[in-house]
Amino acid sequence: MELTEQQAFVVRGIYLSALVPLAIVIVLHLLGRLPRWVMAVYAYSFLICALGWEIWYTYGLVGGLPVNERRAAALSEAIPQHLNWVLTSLFDAAICVIGLFLIWLIYGFTDAAFKRWKWPALAALFALFVGQNVYVEYVIHDQVKPGLPLSWAPLIPTGPWFNFVLFEINGRSITFQTQLPWVLMVPVFSVLVFWCYRRYGGERARSSA
Repeated sequence: MELTEQQAFVVRGIYLSALVPLAIVIVLHLLGRLPRWVMAVYAYSFLICALGWEIWYTYGLVGGLPVNERRAAALSEAIPQHLNWVLTSLFDAAICVIGLFLIWLIYGFTDAAFKRWKWPALAALFALFVGQNVYVEYVIHDQVKPGLPLSWAPLIPTGPWFNFVLFEINGRSITFQTQLPWVLMVPVFSVLVFWCYRRYGGERARSSA
């Protein structure tokens, strides 16, 4: 089944944004250039996003439609349902690591924001997490538009039953339900970073330097 130009763009984007960061992380880890705690943040971010909403979205587990019923058959053929949540969760984990790099950059390439709560760091994470998700929702609008209910999930406690349009971009709706998990990910990810930094050697490495 042939993909349209827009569908091919979506498929390429999903595969590249999921697999290229994964390859970079693995190579840097094997070369010893990626701190162990950052690798832990990446791995745990994948699990949190997968269990927090991506698996639920993919299979429509509670009150939602599975992804194969929300998109064209050609897209489901190019991205099989059982692979969908893996790719989307890998993309989410990559966004989280980009957030880590952004905070490191903002604080002058120091670990200051990884040790204690910093409001500018939270603001930066919020802008990145929600901003990228608005773009994603705009691009895959046909899969998440109003009328196609998405499942309840642990990081979407309101489920499809309390959802409304936040705003529109060129006639495409940006909804509350799809943005909520990334809003909640700001504090969740912050706690994860603090924990991984202490648990997997970031603080010990700094103190012994």
